[in-house]
Amino acid sequence: MPVIKRRGWEIPEHQATPEALFFDRRRLLAGAGAIGAAVLVPRSADAQRVSDLPDPSASLYPVPRNPKYVLDRPITDEAVNTTYNNFYEFGSAKTIARAARKLKIRPWTVKIDGLVEKPIEIGIDDLLKQMPLEERLYRFRCVEAWAMAVPWSGFPFAKLVELAKPLSSATYVRMETFLDPSVASGQRQSWYPWPYTEGLTLAEATNELAFLVTGAYGKPVAKSMGSPLRLAVPWKYGFKSIKSIVRFSFTAERPKTFWGSVQGNEYGFWANVNPAVPHPRWSQASEWMLGTKERRPTQLFNGYGEYVVDLYKGLENERLWA
Repeated sequence: MPVIKRRGWEIPEHQATPEALFFDRRRLLAGAGAIGAAVLVPRSADAQRVSDLPDPSASLYPVPRNPKYVLDRPITDEAVNTTYNNFYEFGSAKTIARAARKLKIRPWTVKIDGLVEKPIEIGIDDLLKQMPLEERLYRFRCVEAWAMAVPWSGFPFAKLVELAKPLSSATYVRMETFLDPSVASGQRQSWYPWPYTEGLTLAEATNELAFLVTGAYGKPVAKSMGSPLRLAVPWKYGFKSIKSIVRFSFTAERPKTFWGSVQGNEYGFWANVNPAVPHPRWSQASEWMLGTKERRPTQLFNGYGEYVVDLYKGLENERLWA
């Protein structure tokens, strides 16, 4: 076990004045008791770091459920879904929930640029005010052959495309995750091409299933699941579900993706679920449900073929599967 030796001027983190209190001058002055008196901020065991403060969008949830999207399986328990996650920014293990607590989700700015009428930057809370939030029940299929069912809250990706007003020359959208190695220890691993990037065709992004997630289980989405903004594309393998998005860039060229750069022979651009095409190291014919270990046959396009099959006509020469 590594031993931490503090230098003489260092103090334990729990003794530091929380940033939120330090900058809240009005509250400090109100508690001073008299003008010119020394302001003393009592140390409190309940003091919170900025990264631990409540999500200011919490009052927006729960949101109305869209009855069109139904499941053929029970919703996976929230305690399971929030503690078993791939989020390489915080490590390669599934148990990253504790590490992800360090993520600072406010302020959070989303940049929209590239082939658009006018590039913009917008705060996440201002973005939420402009979007029609709803809940959708979606299946999720990881390329590792585990699966779950999630009540996502958010808005159709197509609504963000409307806001972006892409030019006619735009055919793809590239998405990018935050970059902050001081918070995300995984981003200190120099052999990965940080920041994480992902891409969709514009036709995929505007498909009715493509969903930008801001919540889950009737509350803001957990940091371990990609707060405050992530992607859900239920007909694709899970490595297409980019988390904690800070940028959408519209482009005429197919964007390079994180996993395509790391191991393109296993993780292609399209990533559509297909039980008949095995991963180079394991079968995709079946999946096991997270939380119950129940085995189920894998469905083509994860069971969403009626919504998306037309997107891939004419692409017979492409490798559409991972």
